[in-house]
Amino acid sequence: MTPPILLSVVQGPTERLDRFLADQLGLSRTQAARLVAQQAVAVNGAPARASRVLEARDAVAIDWPEDDPPRILVPHNIPLDIIFEDEHLAVLDKPAGLVVHPAPGHWHDTLVNALVARGTALGGGIAGRPGIVHRLDRDTSGLMVVAKSDLAHRRLAQMIAARRVRRTYAALAWGHLDQSPTTIDAPIARGINDRKRMMVHAEGREARTDALVVGRFGVCELLRVELHTGRTHQIRVHLEHIGHPVIGDAVYAGGGARRISGSARQDAEKLERLTPRQALHAAILAFRHPIRGTPMRFTAPWPADLRPALAAVAGPACVAAPDVLSYLQFYEQDA
Repeated sequence: MTPPILLSVVQGPTERLDRFLADQLGLSRTQAARLVAQQAVAVNGAPARASRVLEARDAVAIDWPEDDPPRILVPHNIPLDIIFEDEHLAVLDKPAGLVVHPAPGHWHDTLVNALVARGTALGGGIAGRPGIVHRLDRDTSGLMVVAKSDLAHRRLAQMIAARRVRRTYAALAWGHLDQSPTTIDAPIARGINDRKRMMVHAEGREARTDALVVGRFGVCELLRVELHTGRTHQIRVHLEHIGHPVIGDAVYAGGGARRISGSARQDAEKLERLTPRQALHAAILAFRHPIRGTPMRFTAPWPADLRPALAAVAGPACVAAPDVLSYLQFYEQDA
């Protein structure tokens, strides 16, 4: 008999139960709704409707049908840049283009599959996502921590929920902020017509992002962006919301280079051509070790695939530095 998959709601209220299951288990909405219809999903010990809105501390149990067991994690040999590792956790610099965990369209070529291939012990988490306590979008690069024991996973998840894990990003964004630093406090929900796209909506979940200008250039700025919450696509949605979308973002583009008028349009179009994906990089990760309690802080340099774009606006001399973020004093902005 397949043991039930157990989920605990850390923050609420959430979206509908079927959408929650789809997000957490990497399922389609149809698959999630089918599980609920089969009464395979219980909330706090009782069967629940697909439309139920979950609250904080709700316990969700999924009895996966034995004739359709969860997918087995297949090892996939993908090189990983491991920054730090001990028996409890690993910190890595995720490359752009790598999906974090198995989901439709990427069942076997994800970060989790790569960790399994290298023999990394992964603790805690849910089916298909062992060790994962937070995520980066596929085309966002940078620092992530994964748990190697159940205790480390539980404590890291609690720390993230309590906002005791500092996650700081470097972003190239169109235009110039009216003031720096800027706080964006706007709730985020799934799109009404496109469920894969997020949007600012009054009935969404609380979301707060801080942005600080590190470098101001002709058509854009290099921003230091800090998350206070962890909503899907949060930085990209918030920067588009205030009129300064991330350069190279295909989903939350806000018009891209077309938003730049006059003689600067040509420079903007060149910059757009030099940006192969969203110019967003998780550059700093800081937290206390979940077992030992010692402070830990990691940095990851601006990635190679985005260096041509930054060179086009900041100049080749700036980007010639071994670590351009260090050169621009990005890391020194900590309070």
